[in-house]
Amino acid sequence: MKKKNKKEKFDLLISGGRVIDPASDFDKMADLFIRDGKIVKIESDRKKGIDDSTFSQIVDAKGKIVCPGLIDMHVHLREPGREDEETILSGSMAAVAGGFTSICCMPNTFPPIDNQEIVHFILEKAKSAKCRIFPIACITKGQKGEEITEVGDLVQAGAIALSDDGLPVSNSQVMRNALSYSLMFGIPIVSHCEDLNLSRDGVINEGFSSSLLGMNGIPSIAEEVMVSRDIRLCEYTKSKLHIAHVSTAGSVLLIREAKRRKVNVTCEATPHHFSLTDESVESYNTSLKVNPPLRTKKDVVAIKRGLKDGTIDVIATDHAPHSIEEKDVEFDAAPNGMIGLETALSLVISELIDKNVLSWKEAIAKLTTNPARILNLDLGRIKVGGIADITIVDTKANWVVTPERLYSRSKNSPLIGKRLKGRAWMTIVDGKIVYSP
Repeated sequence: MKKKNKKEKFDLLISGGRVIDPASDFDKMADLFIRDGKIVKIESDRKKGIDDSTFSQIVDAKGKIVCPGLIDMHVHLREPGREDEETILSGSMAAVAGGFTSICCMPNTFPPIDNQEIVHFILEKAKSAKCRIFPIACITKGQKGEEITEVGDLVQAGAIALSDDGLPVSNSQVMRNALSYSLMFGIPIVSHCEDLNLSRDGVINEGFSSSLLGMNGIPSIAEEVMVSRDIRLCEYTKSKLHIAHVSTAGSVLLIREAKRRKVNVTCEATPHHFSLTDESVESYNTSLKVNPPLRTKKDVVAIKRGLKDGTIDVIATDHAPHSIEEKDVEFDAAPNGMIGLETALSLVISELIDKNVLSWKEAIAKLTTNPARILNLDLGRIKVGGIADITIVDTKANWVVTPERLYSRSKNSPLIGKRLKGRAWMTIVDGKIVYSP
């Protein structure tokens, strides 16, 4: 007698969604079969009905977009030092609510991430987080811009990149040395491009709005001078440079020209820099005070063009939590930064996809495949045998941003009270559902 074949068991079935994987150019209605945290089967032409007994859990994703888990390579989690603003746990909860399965935490904490012990602390805390946490360590000790950190020790501890974000490395020789050392370990330098001598005392973009409001301005060349310098240093050292939060038309042009010369430079833009202008600062909402500042309509157009033609590789939030007490002051005195993990996907949909700047596949690539490639992560793909980090998007959802709906400990968003379109419907990390509204 022939033995009956045992039923193949799966932990999770994601059924009937539009599966988009930019890395493999896959865009079809398909089912994903998940077991032990891995994608074990992808079927785009399954004809048989679903045998419920085969799956521990079934998710009906009909009418939804299923894509690789989103990756945000620029997040401020504030722990250690300012747990009143954000913790690794609360930040991870905000991340999965926004569809992000992996986030990279910037090193400007108290103390800064400039030694192995702090990296180990973050990774230990990350064990209880809702998403994957990847530490980015300091370029220089104490972010003072003077002495390079012990790069090898930091990489060995688990740092995946180096940055002094929040501050530039003003000394060109120090930056040159940092780029050279990073090349030895195959990691990128994430550069905060700002000439402090040009931006000092500025609070908003230098232009008509700053004159109208009587505020000190930050000129576009404060960013562009440093973008130019870092590109030339990257070209000279043949290293790997990633430019954070690009905000000006001039920066986009410099990066585009560098890529034509085959310089190994990549860059990112934030949702607030492609959706808001300095004119919005006339409301005096301190959540609009960011660094680099919101720029002009011309700059927003240039950033969108850079996203469209591939000059800008990545969309990153620069999620920067601040307490109500810190932001509830005069505009000049408020700290820079706004939160963005939970609203980024909605802005990508409304500002880029709905306005035909990017296709769904192009937008998803900038939120998954590209950051994974830049950071050397084996993530950001939907493939058989791959890690089951999945984001399911409800493109038709309409929701109002309220403080009560935000998981971040801080509520410094200029979008509070605004109605947005589209959001993460479900977030899956390592084959487990970690968020479902």
